[in-house]
This record gives sequence, structure tokens and C-alpha cells, in this order.
Amino acid sequence: MDLEFDDKMPIYLQIMDRIKMDIATEKLKANDKLPSVREMATILKVNPNTLQRAYQELERLGIVYTQRGMGTFVGERKHMIDDLKQEMAKEVIDSFILRMKRLGFSEEEIIASISKNITEVNKHV
Repeated sequence: MDLEFDDKMPIYLQIMDRIKMDIATEKLKANDKLPSVREMATILKVNPNTLQRAYQELERLGIVYTQRGMGTFVGERKHMIDDLKQEMAKEVIDSFILRMKRLGFSEEEIIASISKNITEVNKHV
């Protein structure tokens, strides 16, 4: 797992986002075992406490579960992948809209810009 950390966001949140992305894109599937805290901390070159916090938060959210003595596993909630995709899409869209408004764009200009870019991207796909 390759991950470059952004100084503007807590590392444990970045780790959570990466794990959620891997689940949403089905790189990680229901009941897949995650690396141990120590193993993953070594891979990512972070403090094990940081990784433990990420795993605990993911467990609190119902995204992973822990079996004592066995490890941490991807949850198997029905619709979890769709929920994660929707949550992550909302975060991206909200951030985009906020930045566009800060740049002075109106809602109509934002929609027009998106439409134009979708058309351009579709030409190359």
C-alpha cells in the first residue's frame, strides 16, 4: 500500500480514507484480513498508535471488525460499498463546490463548467 501523507490532514484520517477507497473499489472485499497494526505501521512508516486509531475508527463506523487473536477484517454489511462510494463522492463534490464558490463562480457557472468538462472527458474515453 503506497501512501504519501498530506501535512494538512491527520495521518490516521488519510489511512482511513485509503482503506475505505480500497473497499469501495473492491481491492479489499468482505471478510478480507487487514495487515496487523504493527505490520501496516511498518509498511507505512507511521507510529503503531496512529494505525490503531485508524482501525478503531473504522471499527466504530462498522467498516471493519476485529476478532480477538485473529486480527481486523473488512466488514460484510449489505450495501457497504455503495454507502462508502456515496459518502466519498459527497466529500469530493462538497469540497469542489466550496472551492468553486470561493473562486466566485455562481451555481449556474459551476453546473455549466461540469457539463463542459464531462463532455470533454467523454470524448477521450
